[in-house]
Amino acid sequence: MVFSGIWVWVQSLFNAHRAWQQRAVIFLLALIGLISFGWIGVSPALAGLNDDRFEGNIFALYAGNGSIVPPKVTLASSFQRHKPALLVFYVDDSRDCKQFASVVSQLQAFYGRATDFIPVDIDALSKPTNDPKQPGSYYEGLLPQTVLLNQSGKVVLNESGRVPFERIDDVFREVFDLLPRSESVELKRRPVNEINTELVQQ
Repeated sequence: MVFSGIWVWVQSLFNAHRAWQQRAVIFLLALIGLISFGWIGVSPALAGLNDDRFEGNIFALYAGNGSIVPPKVTLASSFQRHKPALLVFYVDDSRDCKQFASVVSQLQAFYGRATDFIPVDIDALSKPTNDPKQPGSYYEGLLPQTVLLNQSGKVVLNESGRVPFERIDDVFREVFDLLPRSESVELKRRPVNEINTELVQQ
């Protein structure tokens, strides 16, 4: 008699639990339906490579290179070390900057050890200055803007827009006194293992 009473009580708990699960499923399905048909105002994340919407760090998202931001050195320390510096002025919500991010990453792959790459988010840029050791003194108001300074701190390239890789590469070759692309063996990447790669002559 006692066991049958306990059995009835356990069955009623399972039935109540099953009814709760059914209500939860119906509620979730109804909520998904309302969102899908736009009856509940949830703005979708529609940012992409070809628009001016913000969705995060463009170098990590579109160039696969999250290590470039924040820059490892300042422009002033680059001058002290007598290394060339590549300033790239950008914003994360610009189509042109998003599309140019992969070019910057390609350049870093070839010249990153010999050059200081300094991306500058203009939203974080301090007030205008005339101090040549501050990136803001080179910014001209257009994006993206690429400024290459040689080992002496002299501007050897200052261009706005999506500058082709080859154009910047040609100036880098002059800075490092390398053969022009037409006279040198092309460098291609060869996998060493699953993680690392190295530059080799082909």
